[in-house]
Amino acid sequence: MKYIILLADGMADRPVDELQGKTPLEAAATPNMDALFQKSTAGMVTPLVDGFPLGSDIGNMSILGNDPHDHYTGRAPMEASNLGIKLSDSDVAFRCNLVTIKSGVMADYSSGHISTRESKKLIKMIDKKLGSESVKFYPGKSYRHIMVMKGGENIKATPPHDITGKQIAEYMPKGPKSELLTQLMEDSRTLLDGHEVNTQRRAEGKNPANMIWLWGQGKKLDLPKLKDKYKLNGAVISAVDLVNGIGISMGLEVINVPGATGYIDTNFRGKAEYALKTLKKKDFVYLHVEATDEMGHNGDLKGKMDAIEKIDGEVLGPVMEGMKNFKEYKILLTSDHATPVKERTHTADPVAFMIYDSRKDKENNSGGFSEKNASKTGIFYKKGWELFDFFIKG
Repeated sequence: MKYIILLADGMADRPVDELQGKTPLEAAATPNMDALFQKSTAGMVTPLVDGFPLGSDIGNMSILGNDPHDHYTGRAPMEASNLGIKLSDSDVAFRCNLVTIKSGVMADYSSGHISTRESKKLIKMIDKKLGSESVKFYPGKSYRHIMVMKGGENIKATPPHDITGKQIAEYMPKGPKSELLTQLMEDSRTLLDGHEVNTQRRAEGKNPANMIWLWGQGKKLDLPKLKDKYKLNGAVISAVDLVNGIGISMGLEVINVPGATGYIDTNFRGKAEYALKTLKKKDFVYLHVEATDEMGHNGDLKGKMDAIEKIDGEVLGPVMEGMKNFKEYKILLTSDHATPVKERTHTADPVAFMIYDSRKDKENNSGGFSEKNASKTGIFYKKGWELFDFFIKG
């Protein structure tokens, strides 16, 4: 048996007036999703968990079968794992965004989706100027980076994508050791503002990366291994360090796809091709696509629908065709949370899922794949991590 999960990050949404009350998923042209839905077991699942951050860290951990109550320490350790950063028992990792601040307002949580080439120069400079024996900065991808410090796990820090358009003053870190974080963030403004990378970005009409934003802290992560729990070997495909880090902690191999960006310009088809190649040697692949989430954060309705349609045509379509080369297989398609275009942030709404089993190829549902139609089945996993066990064993 071969298993593949196609995770469309933040694809789930709410009814939109411009779409006559339909969600982007419901309104988008998704012939492959619709065809698969009609022969799948479908329903709703809640990947996010009360009392935990409304983030992709919880959502992806949950969809991969891990109860956050037992395993969650914070978002940043997941990303640190993918970057090969070894955390000691006293270390706390923080997510370090490069953001754009204008007149004290969080104007852009991603600095215009700054390139990895540009951001690497900025983070190396920040580490040289602000790093110390107890503080170290590590470059990641695009706007997403890591800072590691001794202690600080009880600091309250706000995700920057949750405060787009808001004054940052009231959202600065709070709690023990928060003064150090605030000082680092403030000091970064002076260092970044005049850097040649930002001078060039301004000249090109792009948002400058003029501040670091620290959040998502936690201690080292230790998750049950897929091989130990299910006797399966597997891999993860994602352009996001967070998702790859979860996979590494579960013993999954990270498969890097050329042109995978974590944005709407990602190599959608390449991800499908690499997933199918990987399944020739592995039992399981977790194929993660970030573009739908980014479009939700941008409040870009057309962009989100375009991303959904690209996932349908350039990822799911080839996957559905390629999986036919295996004798028996299962496909799970779902989201890790909703990112409604009107809210521009994550919400705890249940999300639609469907599971296709090649051994049970029969008509189960009518209509297309959407939140509305999936909810009609009456199947609902309130504890999101239980869906994975059903997918593997059901």
